Amino acid sequence: MFQYYFFLGIRSLRRNPALTALMVLTLAVGVAASISTLTILHVMSGDPIPHKSSRLFTPVMDNGPLKGYTPNDKPNDTQLTYRDVMNHLPAQIGERRTAMYGILMAIEPARKDLPAIEPEGSAVTKDFFAMFDTPFLYGQGWTDNDDKKAADVVVLGKKLAEKLYGNTNPVGQYLTMIGHQFQIVGVLNTWEPSPRFYRNATFGTQEDFFIPLASAIRHEITHAGGMGCTGDTAPGWQGRLDSECTWLSFWFELKSEGQRQELQSYLDNYAAEQRKLGRFMRQTKNKLFNVMEWLDEAKVVGNDNRLSAWLAFGFLLLCLVNTVGLLLAKFSVRASEVGVRRALGASRKEIFNQFLIESSVIGLAGGVTGLLLAFGALALIAMQSKQLTVVAHMDWQMLAITFVMSVTAAILAGLFPTWRACQVTPAIQLKSQ
Repeated sequence: MFQYYFFLGIRSLRRNPALTALMVLTLAVGVAASISTLTILHVMSGDPIPHKSSRLFTPVMDNGPLKGYTPNDKPNDTQLTYRDVMNHLPAQIGERRTAMYGILMAIEPARKDLPAIEPEGSAVTKDFFAMFDTPFLYGQGWTDNDDKKAADVVVLGKKLAEKLYGNTNPVGQYLTMIGHQFQIVGVLNTWEPSPRFYRNATFGTQEDFFIPLASAIRHEITHAGGMGCTGDTAPGWQGRLDSECTWLSFWFELKSEGQRQELQSYLDNYAAEQRKLGRFMRQTKNKLFNVMEWLDEAKVVGNDNRLSAWLAFGFLLLCLVNTVGLLLAKFSVRASEVGVRRALGASRKEIFNQFLIESSVIGLAGGVTGLLLAFGALALIAMQSKQLTVVAHMDWQMLAITFVMSVTAAILAGLFPTWRACQVTPAIQLKSQ
């Protein structure tokens, strides 16, 4: 009977095209608005590295002065100083350790038809690639010896490599960066964790290149990003390195989540040692955040995003109320049909099933239309900025949710009109004919 009622529902859509189109469009607009907002919220709140997010930790330590400090104040910055980074890197704690900061470097392509460019990259240590499971298209990352020698080597992102060298393998070639020759040792495949949790938890496209942190320091390449400074800073590059300015990110990878307390003890002991040297005088508790805790601390998904989702679902509810009214109008004109069917022996349950399946057909049509509108809305959102391009895309989970939501919404909207249709008294309808 389901198949029979389903085809009846499809045929019923053509009885009153204007009313049917209005119901489908009302439902589609509500579904598209809620799904578009929910899709962005889903991408923003997702786990960017689920298989090891519970084993990756970033520390937050307060190196600020006592002046102006009150207990329970949060640290001025969640980044670390160069001095602390250099102390943490050789520490025998965890499986891997990496430090990084964002940079911009002028590149002179070997191809004469390409102008000089200044793409965005990161200065990192060798463990970065293994820690974050970056996929390589060609070659590999640099060695520990390259880090120690501050070698001029570079790993290119896929887009930059294709722009400079086409589809060929550029590993082994030299690229002129800031006037120096950097040897290409690897090319990353497409890798766009969303958000970029490892560097300030921002949304954006993949970095164009990666060079050793030691090489960036040797060339005195300034950082591209925020920096917090406390106290006086000596002039020059060495003054920055020796200062209490925080401008580098740092991550530990543990073998198991159970080593968290061991890492916490290491940080507390380190802070105590630095306190003897006149640093970390605030006695602020040293904190550790795994990936998901860090995204929550950084407020990647803010209250505004959640409020937008609730408003979108409120709009969907309003669309459902309108759909209820339209279904009541649609089913009310079929009272005589229901009366005849009841007189011929159809039960209220059969009438209920028929009309409910018809509502589901409307929901399916609204879902398909809503899906197309949602794709259009996400495309418009993605055009606003590069950051929104990363989050404004739909995956298979959201596709499934779209259809489930639309059909469920139509069924819920059709419950009351369907119940009203089942209350038709056959005798009264037959007498009125």
